[in-house]
Amino acid sequence: MALKDSPEGGRAVVTTKAEGDAAEDRALHYLLGRGLRLAARNYRTPGRGGGEIDLVLWDRDGTLVFVEVRKRASRAFGGALGSITAAKQRRIVFAARHYLLKLRSQPPCRFDVVCLEDESGGIQWMRAAFDAS
Repeated sequence: MALKDSPEGGRAVVTTKAEGDAAEDRALHYLLGRGLRLAARNYRTPGRGGGEIDLVLWDRDGTLVFVEVRKRASRAFGGALGSITAAKQRRIVFAARHYLLKLRSQPPCRFDVVCLEDESGGIQWMRAAFDAS
C-alpha cells in the first residue's frame, strides 16, 4: 500500500488510492476464486468526462462482466451499494460500450457490483446489479 506522511508528521497514513487498489485486489481475488477470468482492470475511456470500469472479467458461460467495486466503512447512508448513483451507472455503461467496440463480436454482458464493508469485513457480490438501459 502506498503510504504518505501525515500532516502531524512522523506517522504514515494509507492513501485513498491505496485503499481503493486494495479493495479491487480483494474483489478480484474473490471473483477469480469463483471461476471468472480477468480481461482488464481499471479500463478508462480516452478523454475527459468518460467512464471507468474497475474490473472486466469473463464468466464461465462466456458472459463479459463489468464490475464496479465499492468499499465503505459502514452501511450508513446506503453503504457501498447505495453509493452507485444513476450518474455513476451511466459512466460505467458508457465505458462498457467503448470497451465492446474493441471486440469482434458482442458477447452477452452484465453489470455486477462487489461491495466491501469495513463493519463486517464481508464481501457481497451482486450479479446483474443494474443494466444498460
